[in-house]
Amino acid sequence: MNKLTPEQQRDFEAAAFRALRDHLRARTDVQNIDLMNLAGFCRNCLSNWYRDAAEADGVTLSKEDAREIVYGMPYEEWRAKHQTEASAGQKAAFKKSHPRHD
Repeated sequence: MNKLTPEQQRDFEAAAFRALRDHLRARTDVQNIDLMNLAGFCRNCLSNWYRDAAEADGVTLSKEDAREIVYGMPYEEWRAKHQTEASAGQKAAFKKSHPRHD
């Protein structure tokens, strides 16, 4: 494997993040609970990680601003347009795989 420079690694990781963000923005049919049940993270997790990275660099970023970066719109707007009620099966799977989440 070719050795990447730190700048290349940073740039490629940023490009991969943008591709994931854009993919999740396009796949509004995939609910956050589906992501949590299958992958153990969701759009909100991604926005929290983004916010954590900003804060680690000394940049204050609100939860709402971080979510808007990930969702491409205010979170409440995304919820109103795209979020559906979780089924009993989805809720049961979530409770089983994430017992500490309420």
